[in-house]
Amino acid sequence: MAVRIRLKKLGRRHRPFFRICAMDSRTPRDGRVLEELGTYDPMIPDTDARVTLNHDRVAHWLSVGALPTEKMAVLIKKYGPGGTHVEQNQAARQRMLMAKSVPPAPKPVVSEPPQQEESSAEKPATEEMATEKSPVTVAETASEVTAEPDAAEGESTEPGSA
Repeated sequence: MAVRIRLKKLGRRHRPFFRICAMDSRTPRDGRVLEELGTYDPMIPDTDARVTLNHDRVAHWLSVGALPTEKMAVLIKKYGPGGTHVEQNQAARQRMLMAKSVPPAPKPVVSEPPQQEESSAEKPATEEMATEKSPVTVAETASEVTAEPDAAEGESTEPGSA
């Protein structure tokens, strides 16, 4: 049985996510896993924060004779045990875990409408205008709408009118 260290694809469309796994070379890409060794998230903006590896287990599988795929060989060379970017990876992971500082929200501005002083002479005029208007009921508007088409039809149906 030949063991390979490779990426197992998860996630969804337009949002890939990979697990770094030790697998039998005869299993499919997303098949049965011997051991999960870390993760790779290509959507993280900081390149050095994309990979998370368990260095002890990666070293174990490499010592047993597991062969990494081409992409995994690059990631192990950079971020694996004794890799060239291990310190940058740890610093980037720490930056990513730190809480983002969000500025406090500004205090809401409440604008009150200007208050108008009404004189005693204006008040009766507005009250009189309110009493002069009579409310229109639904029945009145319905009778007006139905009355107009009847009158128009009556004029057009008479044969001798012109």
